Amino acid sequence: MRFHPWVFSGAIASIVGNPAEGDVVEVYSAGNQFLGTGHYQIGTITVRILSFTPVVIDVTFWAERFRQALDLRLSLGLERRLPHPFLAETYQTRETCENDVYRLVHGEGDGLPGLIVDIYAHTAVIQAHSAGMHHARQDMATALLSVLGSQIHRIYYKSEGTLPYKAGLNEENEYLWGGECKELLPLATENGLRFHIDWLKGQKTGFYIDQRDNRSLLQQYAKGRTVLNMFCYTGGFSVYALQGGAAVVHSVDSSAKAIALTNENVLQNFKEDARHQAFTYDAFTFLENMGEQYDLIILDPPAFAKHQNVLRNALLGYRKLNALAIKKIKKGGILFTFSCSQIVSKNDFRLTVFSAAAQSGRTVRILHQLTQPADHPVNIYHPEGEYLKGLVLNIN
Repeated sequence: MRFHPWVFSGAIASIVGNPAEGDVVEVYSAGNQFLGTGHYQIGTITVRILSFTPVVIDVTFWAERFRQALDLRLSLGLERRLPHPFLAETYQTRETCENDVYRLVHGEGDGLPGLIVDIYAHTAVIQAHSAGMHHARQDMATALLSVLGSQIHRIYYKSEGTLPYKAGLNEENEYLWGGECKELLPLATENGLRFHIDWLKGQKTGFYIDQRDNRSLLQQYAKGRTVLNMFCYTGGFSVYALQGGAAVVHSVDSSAKAIALTNENVLQNFKEDARHQAFTYDAFTFLENMGEQYDLIILDPPAFAKHQNVLRNALLGYRKLNALAIKKIKKGGILFTFSCSQIVSKNDFRLTVFSAAAQSGRTVRILHQLTQPADHPVNIYHPEGEYLKGLVLNIN
């Protein structure tokens, strides 16, 4: 057994009964050996395995998995505030302090394929990517409350745009527990910096938690530099650059709402800071028209490719984007460049950036190869879970 959490349709010889999309089913080998329990779905991936041993999928199951996930995050020091009463004494010395933003559940990486749970201060945001997880949402909310206790004031379910279209669930986002937040844009803390979180209308669950460690790394490079943060969204990299002592930080996004949120986050941390300016602008147009004034550039675009049939065009887009930045950055400059497209492999991304560098004719060296942080773990049997790729380049 290879313990991959997906059972593909081509591997299934027969289906007993008539399971509906999202039902819990058991999988057996041709020799009638139990292989796993999981959620049934229609499509290429027929079963997403939840357990490779016999188990009842109920509130107790969800609570145990959530406890395991939280225990890992606490052992890594990712959640730093009030201690939890059920945890061992080794955790009881933790005090309220500087980080209450983290991913509690990362799908296959936590043995729960099709499920994301993010924590923003006192709010848990659940995002389902399968019908099975959708059907279990109330049990999961009950389990989260039993694990997280009074530190959670509300649980928000945000799966309207992530559930399989063909399942016909017609689901709307909703609060599963607790009321709406009284603050228009609630605040959460990441590494001592404050950010507005819009889980109602924001991208993903409201914030790009997966770039936390990479933002911290950027902070170390920012001192005295002129920084350009492309595709800034909530301005995370911009805030960290300012914290690191950047001389100038320019934030660019095509969305006026994103620019407004970036300005709010800068204001929250630095009040009126003349070092920062934000521009509502198309990224490619901005890069083509800008001068050579920047010596630190961040390229963190949204996923250019979500399906295999558009991979080639996505790679061309990454190459064009990186070629423009490498051409325009100052001598000795630092480029942070990323791809969050799951179907773009690490090798594809590196070759694309290599092509962009060769096109520029400049000397380019790799300083760091980046990925997602520890609260986005990758199941060793499911390498597809390593979706975030990044390079830090020195350009002369």
